Amino acid sequence: MALTFLGMIGGPQIILIIAVVLLLFGGRKIPELMKGLGSGIKEFKNATKEEESPKVDEKKD
Repeated sequence: MALTFLGMIGGPQIILIIAVVLLLFGGRKIPELMKGLGSGIKEFKNATKEEESPKVDEKKD
């Protein structure tokens, strides 16, 4: 029964989640949290790009 609920997220559920987040953190704390989340995602993307790009050897013998 609980697994069928996971697929039924709609407008009212999203509004409820937003209301709970506002109650827990307050309106002033949300921009700080989003800024931190954004910078974390940005650092993660940069780290994955560094891993994917092959490093060029400056000196080849």
